[in-house]
Amino acid sequence: MTIITVGAAGDAAAAEAELRSLAAWLEADRTVRRHVRSALGSSLAPVPGQQGDGIDLLSLVLSSGLGAASLAAAIASWRSTRRPPPTLVVRRPDGTRVEISGHSREEAERLMRSLLDDGEGTGGPAA
Repeated sequence: MTIITVGAAGDAAAAEAELRSLAAWLEADRTVRRHVRSALGSSLAPVPGQQGDGIDLLSLVLSSGLGAASLAAAIASWRSTRRPPPTLVVRRPDGTRVEISGHSREEAERLMRSLLDDGEGTGGPAA
């Protein structure tokens, strides 16, 4: 099992909208949704007595059955539907991160695969 977090660049409202859209996209992808649990949240610790902060990250728990290439392709496909494609910062728990920006779907897929393959990996085939 691998855990990654995804953040989106931009103002708080735009970033939250992009992360909600990505979460919905991944849920709609039958291949991905069988192997990924997602949760929207805040990177800031909650303060007792306060309402809380906006959503600024998407946590993804990946099972061993999902290949890095499948998740990379799903995220790159989602980015290709956005105008302009949002900049995403994807992190592993060990602090390793990649920033996905620009318009190249191939570059987005390569960066995601490198992050997943260099870490614990998902244990699945590189579909």
